[in-house]
Amino acid sequence: MMAATLPQAPFRMDQKRIALAILLAALVLVIFRGVLPAGLIRLPEGMVLPFADWINAAFTFARDDLGLMTLTRAISDAVEACLDVTANLLYGKSRWPHIGPIPWVVIAATAGMAGYALAGWRLAALSAGTFVWIAVMGQWKWAMETLSVIVVAAPLSVAMGLLLGTLAWRSRLAERILNPILNIAQSLPHFAYMIPVVVFIGVGPKAGAIVTVIFSVPPMIRMTLLGLRGVSPEIIESGKMSGTTRWQLMTRVRLPAARTEILIGVNQVIMQSLAMVVLASFIGMPGLGQKLLQLLQALKIGLSVEIGITIVLLAIVLDRMSKAWAVKQPEHAEGPWLHRHRLLVIWLGLVALGFALAWAHPYFSEVERRQALSMAGPVDAVVGGFIDLVDPVTDWLRWFLITWVLIPLRDAFLWLPTSAVLLALAGIGWRIGGPRSALVCLAFALPIALSGWWDRAMITAYTVFVSVTLALLVGVPLGLIGAANETRAQRFLLVCDTAQTFPSFIYLIPVIMLFGVNDVAVVAAVMVFATVPIVRYTIEGLRNIPPEIVESAQMSGASRAQLLWHVKLPLAVPTLVVGANQSIMFSLFMVIIAAFIGTQDLGQEMQRALSSTDVGKGLVLGLAVAFMGLLADHLLLTFSRNLRRT
Repeated sequence: MMAATLPQAPFRMDQKRIALAILLAALVLVIFRGVLPAGLIRLPEGMVLPFADWINAAFTFARDDLGLMTLTRAISDAVEACLDVTANLLYGKSRWPHIGPIPWVVIAATAGMAGYALAGWRLAALSAGTFVWIAVMGQWKWAMETLSVIVVAAPLSVAMGLLLGTLAWRSRLAERILNPILNIAQSLPHFAYMIPVVVFIGVGPKAGAIVTVIFSVPPMIRMTLLGLRGVSPEIIESGKMSGTTRWQLMTRVRLPAARTEILIGVNQVIMQSLAMVVLASFIGMPGLGQKLLQLLQALKIGLSVEIGITIVLLAIVLDRMSKAWAVKQPEHAEGPWLHRHRLLVIWLGLVALGFALAWAHPYFSEVERRQALSMAGPVDAVVGGFIDLVDPVTDWLRWFLITWVLIPLRDAFLWLPTSAVLLALAGIGWRIGGPRSALVCLAFALPIALSGWWDRAMITAYTVFVSVTLALLVGVPLGLIGAANETRAQRFLLVCDTAQTFPSFIYLIPVIMLFGVNDVAVVAAVMVFATVPIVRYTIEGLRNIPPEIVESAQMSGASRAQLLWHVKLPLAVPTLVVGANQSIMFSLFMVIIAAFIGTQDLGQEMQRALSSTDVGKGLVLGLAVAFMGLLADHLLLTFSRNLRRT
């Protein structure tokens, strides 16, 4: 035993010493920045590689020489045909096949019955009530424009995810090829997906649908792979002994056995689809997202709140219904046909009643804008009064944060030499995971420096740093409060679940209302968005501590404070690290989205690339954000694994 453990000590000591030496070298570069050659402070222009030009050349070759434009146009035409059908059904778009619109009372009744069938009266009331709200508030057409795209995009994403996930499960090579693609795809900001689609497809609903499909596929692939791998060997053996063919074994045994994981993937696809459809307003996608963007730009808070409530309600309904479908087990009813299909009969009756009401009075078919309710006036009045009340505080807070925190920190990040940052990242990586982690850190950080967007990346890093720090200061105490007892923990987790269903646009409404359009609003929006995973993982980390350890500490006479600081928190640290990792990823996404209200970061440049349809620039910027996220992910997960081993 001693012979096995003795050689490890010098190695670990050497690893620590090497890491310390690298970090000291980085510190020396920082201290002596004033005398450093310009090439060590920022890479010289001659070393900046034209990644954008290479990508643009590749896209031009694929579009013009390989004829990819013809293929993409055929795909977009097929998608547009599907969108025409759903648009006609949902809001009566004046194009072939002219088969709509379905009255809003019918859709509300259908949503209510679906909710009841999946989870009972509460979900039925929430589902039906959401569509009643949309109708009476005069937002029906905008909401149906959004849903018409989701109805097309989500099934396509699910089908593609199932196929690719099954392929990855069957072929080890396919899995190895897909894994890095999925890692990068799930780290890319939303705008990075839009630019290539605009180049090949154009703008409008079909572009929004296609970018939504591409964005939503990765989680479905991962959940399909996870589900198929988790099927019990006994179930497979039982299927084989029953004489099933390979096709029957897959369709009637493996996929049904992986049903829960696959349906969780469906839930993620639906939520990703809603998030992207809302953001696709930047590429001409009509609907709730476009209306919200217009209202936010015009600072019409009351109307923005109305649209925001609608988006939130839709997100909650879609989330709850898809989750209920995932956990609901198939039921086998017996008895007469009418008894077995009573819900179908009730639904058909409600549909018939809905069509009759719509025929009798046009109000039940579509609520016109002049008939719609609105709370914009009262909301504006309340918001105006509240802003006047807190304005002295928010003005002082905005001045203090900008003058004494944000600008100094931003300048400090920009002041750091590129060489020092690269060495520091290598040193941290070496300390946490040895030379392999150091190389991984450099592999992610060096391309950002070579791209010529280092300063913008540092501004993004500074925003994420401030936001995540504030999120930790707020989220950890909230998590500690939530974990105090099981009832409170369930309530806090429910709030976290609900908050995570909100499309990121929603978080901009309150911060613009309070702080206006500036860096403070950006930091506040990102902080709120990033606090949710911190709270969740703090609660989960404290809940999952073995009770026998807690009891042992209590029997040893530990006080509540000692129990928390010396037992619970140290054991929960690995889970807290995972929460911090999620918080960083959330922050990166939110920083890019919030760029249109402040900060000169990668997100703002990405929006400019989207406006000019510069594919190369957009993808370079998107990959820079992805590499920052993957770098943080690698360091934190490696650190968490090391903690779990000890």
